[in-house]
Amino acid sequence: MPQRFLKDLDAVATVEYDSTTRGWILSIGGTEQSHVDLEDSHRVFYEYLQRVANVVDVVKDPGVPVQAVHLGGGAMTLPRYMTATRPGSRQIVVELARELPDFVTTHLPLPPEAQIQVLTGDARESLPRLREVGATPVDVVVLDVFAGDGAPQHLRERSFYREIREVMTPHGILLVNVGDDPGLAFFREQARALSVAEDRGSQPVFQDVWCLTEATMTSGRHAGNLILVASSQPLPGWWKEHLMAAGPHPAAVLDGWDLSQWLAEHQR
Repeated sequence: MPQRFLKDLDAVATVEYDSTTRGWILSIGGTEQSHVDLEDSHRVFYEYLQRVANVVDVVKDPGVPVQAVHLGGGAMTLPRYMTATRPGSRQIVVELARELPDFVTTHLPLPPEAQIQVLTGDARESLPRLREVGATPVDVVVLDVFAGDGAPQHLRERSFYREIREVMTPHGILLVNVGDDPGLAFFREQARALSVAEDRGSQPVFQDVWCLTEATMTSGRHAGNLILVASSQPLPGWWKEHLMAAGPHPAAVLDGWDLSQWLAEHQR
C-alpha cells in the first residue's frame, strides 16, 4: 500500500484499492478522503460528490469546456470527471499539502488529456494567484476544504466568499461542500454567510443560494454532507426538478426560498 507522510498536515497519506467499491481510496490520517475509478472517470462514488457533479453537468450545455477552480483537491476525483465530461476544460487545483498532488498523481495518474494545474497553498491566500496564472474569470469554483466546525476562521468569513466571487464570471457557480455534525450549526453559519455576503459596494455577492443533500439531513439530527450552490444570478427554476431526479436518492433540493425558510426554522 503506497503511503507518504505529509508534513503540511502532520499525517500519513495512503492509497489502497478497494475491491468492494471497485476503486482506489485516498486516506489521510486514517480517514477516507477520495475515491477514484481509474477505469472510468465518469464514475463518482461518494454521494456528496455525485451531487456536485450533477450541478457541473448543467452549468453549460453538455460537453462544453469550462474554466474551473477546485479549492481542495484530494485525489482529484471531480477534476477527472470534468475532464471526461467536458473535454478541454482548464482546471486549477489548489492544495494545502505540498506533497499530496505528486503522491496522488504518481499512484493514480491523471488522464493524458487533462488540463489540470496545481497550485500549492492556502485556499484563500491562493485566490490572487489565479489571476497571475491567467485562470480567471472562473465558471465553476468548488470549495471542498471544510471538515466541520474546526475549519480555520479565515475560511469561514463572509469576506472570503466575496473574494471568491471576484474571480468568477457573472454567471459563475460556487459549490461548497459542508460536512457537519448533528445540529448543523456550522452549515447554518456558512449558509447565512453566503446569503448575506456583500461586495465592496454593499450589494449582495450571491443572489441565489441553494442546498443539495440527502433527504434525512434536513431534519438536522444527523451528521453528513450538504452542498451549497451559489450564483450572482438567479438559478434556473428547472434545475430543482432536474437535480432532485438526478439523486442520489433520497434527495433533497432546497432552492433559495426553501433554504431561507429552513434557516429561519432552524435558528438554533
